[in-house]
Amino acid sequence: MMSLTLREISKELKNIDFGMLSTKGTDGTISSRPMSNNGDVEYDGDSWFFCYNQSRKIDDIKTDPDVGLTYTARPSLLGKPGIFIAIQGVASLVEDKEIFRIHWISELERWFPQGIDTPGLMLIKVRASQLSYWDGDDTGTITLLGSS
Repeated sequence: MMSLTLREISKELKNIDFGMLSTKGTDGTISSRPMSNNGDVEYDGDSWFFCYNQSRKIDDIKTDPDVGLTYTARPSLLGKPGIFIAIQGVASLVEDKEIFRIHWISELERWFPQGIDTPGLMLIKVRASQLSYWDGDDTGTITLLGSS
């Protein structure tokens, strides 16, 4: 059994556009919803997601910033299951247009038609504290130091 590195997992994440973001609500319930990573996965422990500021996920993060991200790759043509990745982290909310520019890609205009000037646009930054993966017989967990 071989352990994957953070760089190898980043490469896998580049090929998985959508994952699930899980948050805890004020009533303690867990909610999950699909979010696009926009290919923004030069993975150093941070994940970035654009959204509107008037959504339940924003209220959830303000109440409890501990979140989970999960990703699953499609099976290969040979029938091997794809990789499964689970990330635990802490979310923060960003409203800085300069940071928007850094993470913006034109494909986002499907959801945010005025680009970084879309009213109510917000960026969720998730700083990973732990990442677990399952890839056939290869499984492992990476704890990221300096996470907060």
